[in-house]
Amino acid sequence: MSAPAPISFAPRESKHEIEEGTLFAPKFDEHGLMPAMAVDAESGAPLMLAYMNEQSLKMTLELGQAVYWSRSRNQIWHKGATSGEFQEIVEIRTDCDQDALVLRVKQHGGGCCHTKRSTCFYRVVKAADGEALLEPTA
Repeated sequence: MSAPAPISFAPRESKHEIEEGTLFAPKFDEHGLMPAMAVDAESGAPLMLAYMNEQSLKMTLELGQAVYWSRSRNQIWHKGATSGEFQEIVEIRTDCDQDALVLRVKQHGGGCCHTKRSTCFYRVVKAADGEALLEPTA
């Protein structure tokens, strides 16, 4: 049995191809990164925002689990590899110019956030009396 072919991305040739074509041509920023928003595949609730580089995006496609680039550790971060809180990819969507991703995932393990909450988005920002305040979500 032969190994699967390595993942490759299409060149970014024309605006029409990027916006209407069928080939994935991701656009990474000047640091080689693109934002990737993970949302719960069933509820649509936001889980976390992270970044991917070319290598982590290819690994994600190959493994079927979310692999990110850790900006703080400056290394590949396979979500859940040490914690058991991995994210099984259900679907990956890209925006019109292919420079941002939404990962629809099944979250496994105790939770998504390093605080052990089910989501990293557990507070709401509100303005009151000239101050920006944080309130816990329901």
